[in-house]
Amino acid sequence: MSATLQKVQLHYDEVADIYDDRYNKNRGRFYYEHISRQVMECIPKKGLILDLGCGTGLFLNAYEKREGSGIGLDLSQGMVRRATTRCPSSDFVVGNAELLPFREESFDAVCSILAFSYVKKPLDLLSESKRVLRHGGSIAVCTLGKNLLTKGLPAIYTMAEVMKMRRIGMGSFGERYYDEQEIRALFEDAGFNDVQVKRCSFAHLNLVEPLFGIARKIEPFVEEKVPHLAYNIIASGIKSG
Repeated sequence: MSATLQKVQLHYDEVADIYDDRYNKNRGRFYYEHISRQVMECIPKKGLILDLGCGTGLFLNAYEKREGSGIGLDLSQGMVRRATTRCPSSDFVVGNAELLPFREESFDAVCSILAFSYVKKPLDLLSESKRVLRHGGSIAVCTLGKNLLTKGLPAIYTMAEVMKMRRIGMGSFGERYYDEQEIRALFEDAGFNDVQVKRCSFAHLNLVEPLFGIARKIEPFVEEKVPHLAYNIIASGIKSG
C-alpha cells in the first residue's frame, strides 16, 4: 500500500467514531441520501453488491432495506468495525479496492460513494470491478466532480490538516476530482458498455444556513438545467457478454 493510502487509512480509523455525525444526521443525512438514491437507480433492486469504500455501512444498510445484500470493503478497520454492527445481513473486509480479494463473476453490482477520489490507480479499480462482476452486472460510482466550486478544496483540506482539525476528509490526500469526459474515458477504457455520466447534488452539507436551505430548494433545477454547478459526478456502466 502506498504512503498516501496509508495516510487515508489512518485518517478514517481516527474519525470512524464521528463519521455518522457528518453523514447520518441533519444536513449530512439529506446530502448522503440524495446521492445514494441516485446510485441505487443504477443497480439492481435486489442482488449481491460490492460496496467499495463502504465506510460505516450507510449505503449497504439502505440496500438491505430493499431486500438486497452485499459485501463492504474499506481501508479502515475502524469503519469496517462500525459497519459490521450496522449491517447484520452483509459481510465486510478490510482491503484495497485496486486489488480485490474476490473471485471472478461474484457480484451483481459494484458501487462506490465518495471514495473514488482517493484512488491512485482508478483504471485498476475499474478493471478489478469488471472482473468480479457477473455478465450483465452494473457499476455505479459517485465522486466529487471538477468545477469552480471544488477547485479550492485541496488547499482548504491541506490547511485543515495543518490546523489539526478533526473533520471527515480534512487532510492532504492528493485527491483527484474528475470532469465528465475524464471519468467517461476511464469507464470505457476499462471495458464497460452503456456508460452514463451525470452531475448531481447542489445542496452540499458544508453549506451554512440559510444557503443550504436555498440550495436544497433549487437543487432539482440546478441538476437539470445547470449541472456543471453540481458538486458530484455519478458514473455507471454495464459488463456486457
